[in-house]
Amino acid sequence: MTEPLAILEQGLATLQTLWIPISLLLASFAYLLLSLWQGSKSVGGQSDKGEAGSHAPDHLKFDTTNIRVTKILVHPIKSCRGTSVPEAKYTLEGLDNDRKWCIVRADNNLVVTARDVGKMVLINPRIIPDPSSQEGGQLEVSFPKQSGCEPFFVPLNPTEETLQDWQNINISLWDKDDIEGHICQTNGGRSPSEILSQYMGLPVHLAIKGPRLRICPPTQRFPDLDAPSYFQDGYPLMILSEESVEAMQERVRGMVGMQGIEEKWSNDALQVERFRPNIVVKGAGAPFFEDILTEFTVDSHRDGVDKASPIIKLVSKCTRCMLPNVHPETGERDKAVPLKVLMKHRRGLDPERPSLSCMGCNGVLTADGVVKVGDWIHVCKTGFV
Repeated sequence: MTEPLAILEQGLATLQTLWIPISLLLASFAYLLLSLWQGSKSVGGQSDKGEAGSHAPDHLKFDTTNIRVTKILVHPIKSCRGTSVPEAKYTLEGLDNDRKWCIVRADNNLVVTARDVGKMVLINPRIIPDPSSQEGGQLEVSFPKQSGCEPFFVPLNPTEETLQDWQNINISLWDKDDIEGHICQTNGGRSPSEILSQYMGLPVHLAIKGPRLRICPPTQRFPDLDAPSYFQDGYPLMILSEESVEAMQERVRGMVGMQGIEEKWSNDALQVERFRPNIVVKGAGAPFFEDILTEFTVDSHRDGVDKASPIIKLVSKCTRCMLPNVHPETGERDKAVPLKVLMKHRRGLDPERPSLSCMGCNGVLTADGVVKVGDWIHVCKTGFV
């Protein structure tokens, strides 16, 4: 028979072993209850109840009656320079012509981004519409003068006959090689592949997305998500507020001299273009309003008009990599900003990827529509994005 003292020692050892995971479980449960309570507060509409996440924001600090679109950015070629436009049509796949093209490696059709080649952000794609043309106009692609690369043109909407002459490929993005694409060609001169390969310093092709739908990955809130996209990293739309960028800039300045953040950041501005959003908004009066905006509409009416425009749903935080460290006007990569600051202040917001930092939120569209600079944001539902 085991002695009473031995039983007591064994029990204490077992309790000590279990205490850490039990305490973590209790802490997580307590935080879940707090987040649920905060997430249930209504701001300008309904709230998503029963959805929780870390760093739950205080809904009451936001003014939801005065939020407007201040900038619209379209990025025709993935990772290349974006274009600020006064208005943009959109479909379920995103803003018209946004990430409709990408640059792929010639040997394996893997998408190349500015994470790999920073000077991609200096490639300037420009939409030249022509309603009288069967192809809707052209995409002009130009390069910095010192590169020695001449501009070229490809059709905006190549006809089926044209696509039959272009090589059909499966494009690989984020470990999936199931995106249909076509290698773009021109009618004369050097091919896009030759010119881009010279600029990039490696063999590449310019590809346009094919008609086969590419479905977005599901999220915790939307396990059955069935939304299409072009060559965006995950979702067809990204929204970011000016207040969030301003807040992050202040945090950058507060960390000058720390973690490799250089003195120049005492004065340098953190451009919103670094984060490559589609819709930039302002007016909530506090940063990170987009973190709690789950459903909204956008149109020219200050007072919401029922069914005046389609509902847009924000489905996930936008997790961040090194790409925002690349200066959009020089192509140079900063060793610390903004990623190290984001990792300090904005990590753990996405429950599916808690080790990554977040800035902005990803959205899906429910119908075709138009968004214009100056339009009003009408909040339909808030909660946890």
